[in-house]
Formats: sequence, C-alpha cells, structure tokens
Amino acid sequence: MVKANLDISEIVADRQFQRGALHTRYLNEQLVRVLKTIGYDVGFQRGQGQYLFDRDNVRYLDLLSGFGVFALGRNHPVIRDALKSVLDSEYANLVQLDISTLAGVLAERLIAHVPYLDKVFFANSGTECVEASIKFARGATGRTKIVYCDHGYHGLSYGSLSLTDDANFRGGFGPLLPDCSVIPFNDLAALEQALASRDVAAFVVEPIQGKGINIPDDDYLPGVAALCKKYGTIFVADEIQCGLGRTGRFLAVEHWNVEPDMVLLSKSLSGGHVPVGAVLTRKAIFDKIFDRMDRAVVHGSTFAKNDLAMAAGIATLDVLKSEKLIENAEHCGNRLNASISAMIPRYELLKKVRVKGLMVGIEFGPPKSLALKASWNLLETASKGLFCQLITIPLFKDHKILTQVAGHASHTVKMLPPLTITDEDCTWIETSLDEVIAASHRVPGAVWSLGKTLVDNAVRKSA
Repeated sequence: MVKANLDISEIVADRQFQRGALHTRYLNEQLVRVLKTIGYDVGFQRGQGQYLFDRDNVRYLDLLSGFGVFALGRNHPVIRDALKSVLDSEYANLVQLDISTLAGVLAERLIAHVPYLDKVFFANSGTECVEASIKFARGATGRTKIVYCDHGYHGLSYGSLSLTDDANFRGGFGPLLPDCSVIPFNDLAALEQALASRDVAAFVVEPIQGKGINIPDDDYLPGVAALCKKYGTIFVADEIQCGLGRTGRFLAVEHWNVEPDMVLLSKSLSGGHVPVGAVLTRKAIFDKIFDRMDRAVVHGSTFAKNDLAMAAGIATLDVLKSEKLIENAEHCGNRLNASISAMIPRYELLKKVRVKGLMVGIEFGPPKSLALKASWNLLETASKGLFCQLITIPLFKDHKILTQVAGHASHTVKMLPPLTITDEDCTWIETSLDEVIAASHRVPGAVWSLGKTLVDNAVRKSA
C-alpha cells in the first residue's frame, strides 16, 4: 500500500489555532505568556519579503528579520528555487567519507569577497562559529586566554556564552569557560593592557555590537588590528549579525579598512531557510589545526556542509549582488539616519540615533520636564529599560511595525530590517515612529496608560 504524500500545509491549517496550547504543553510556556501579555500573539501565517501577514491577513513591516536571518526577506524565490533544485537532483549528500562540490563553490565565493583570508570552515550556526574560533585560536597560538568586550553578544552555547557579557543570559549557568576576560568596547588602552602579557590567543569582537547598535570610533578597529599584530593575538571579527551587506558593505570591517585574522558569518547566509555558519581564516591558522592526515577531522560538525545549506549560501551571495541589496542597505540607512536624527531636537526623550546601513539603534533617555520626569522615573523604578516598550508596543499594535528593545534593561530600540526595504517602507517607518514618539511625550495619554499596565506587571513579577 502506497502512503499518500504528507501535506504539511494541511497540518498547519488543522492545528494553527492550537499553537499556544501546543507550546504551553510541550515547549516554552513562558514565551507564550510574554507574547500574550504584550499583545504580540497575532498568529503570523505568512511571510513575503519584508512583510508578515497575521491570521486576519493584516500586513506588518518586519524590522526584526528573525534577528537578522531574513536579510533577503522571507521566502525569496531565488533561494527557494535553489533548494528545490538540490532536492530534485538527489545528490549524494553528507557521505562524510567524501568531499562536497557545493561546499567548495561556496567557500570559493566567500573568499572572493574577503581575499586576504584563505580558508573556510563551515558550521551550523553563529554560536558554532564562535566555538570554532576559540578552538582554532587556542590551537594555533598555544595560548589559552580569550579577550572579549562588554555589551557584546556572541551566542549561548558554553564557549560563546563565556564571551557574552550579559548576566541575564549567564545567570545560573556557571562556571563558564576559564581564561576569558572582558574589557570595555571601543577602548584601545584597555585592549593593550589585556594583550601586553602576550598570552592572549584571541580578541573576539563585533565590529558593530548588535545588542545596542554600538558603533566604534573610527580609530578603534584599525587600532585593534595593530595591537593584535604587535602582541601575537588573533583578531576575530564576529560579523554574524553585521556582515553580509547589513551595514552597506559586504563586511562591517570594510568601513574601517581593517583585515581581521578570522571573520565569522552566519544568520543571513542561510537565506532564511537552512542554518549555516562560516569561519573565514588565514591559512597559517587553519594549517595548525588540520596539520596532519590523522587530524583531518579534529574539528567538525555532522551537518555543517550539507548540500541544502551550501546551496542557500550560494544563492544568498548571488541575490546580494544581482539585486544590489548592499547598496540599498546604504541608501535606506542614510535616509533613516537623517530623518530620525532630525526628530531629536523636537523630542526630549529621544537622545541618540546610531545607524550603519540597516543596523539602526534609537536611544531614549531621561527627560527634563517635570511631568515626563515623574513618569519616566516610575517606569525605571519598576524595571530599568521599560520605557522602550512604550515605543515598540504601539509601533506594533497601532502601526503594524515589528521592532525590539536592543537588550535587557536597554534604553535603545533596535531595527534590523531586511535589506529589501523600499523608500515607501522608510516613509512608513518615519511617520509611524514620529507619531509614537510624539504620543510618548503627552502625559497623561494612552501611551502612559500602557506604561501603568507595564509597571503593574513588573511589580507583580518582582513580588
């Protein structure tokens, strides 16, 4: 008896209204509660490019892009066709005692974009790339110490968590990896002090920190490269979020003309479909790890070079070039930077705008007027950083724009749009943001009624 084809769309249609119950019973109940509390449980059904559609077919502008995964937008036809082609071809995938043609092609095309590096190691995710960089740096230098920056984010597996300076993520999971030390971001004096003992294997840094969209001074990364070279430390640029065109350059480090010893890529390299990560490194480092035939598989990952992931990566690079998405990221970023910066003189709660391509951080801070100051202090006392929810929630509920707060206890709203957004989308962002920020300056008002609700929830949580 031949079994009928499995219809996934039929399963989704049949069970979609049980998604909350399924997650509560079998997955993360707390996430379900969070979404219901802040009104985000709208039941997204479909994604197309930079847009999401909920259960009522209402259109939303996605400025979160799956934490940067959907740089090409959702369900890009070129990526889908590439994956279908692989499935239809019935390749001998993941034989393991063989080598992959598609992995060779993707490695070749990545190195063509970063010609000062020579070798590629593929992984399944960003955090796996960070783990590999730690191992490679220690193995290549014979040193054990790793230096990283405060306010950075490198992942949540044990090695990468050891380089992620956030007590909210670390709490309850210690002890972490030894010989990892933190220094301030954008501080060359602190870096030199950390490296001067000549026992640091690697300095791992995001060229632009993703959690708060923290952009370094122009002399910082060139200084980092010089200091790492001086003290024999491997310079690892974590471009997992800021790379692949996100900042208006293929790599963020290109804004400062520096050449790291390792570059870490992931997220958008997947095309939003098949997870993939890549460690690009110098041959001298790579050859010290894979230095003999009996060490040919001394580090690896079972699914890392699978044909679907490699095809997704190849197609992603093709779309970035053919659709000029890197140039579009620069254009739209410049426009948003100018328009949002122009709002600062009009709104006392709006303090700074940090933009590089389509990495956008909008920072809010304490007001001067008495009425606003009292309301701000009430929120801060209940939970630090709560004010930003008065921006993100109305943007979502009233203007159908999905954004996020940049991090725990942060005063920055973060936008990480697909690189496919248009000038029309920029107008949508600008007008909506202007209205929401204006509403946040009216006390009393609907926004501050929301603030009272959030304070009550925070108080109950702390109790």
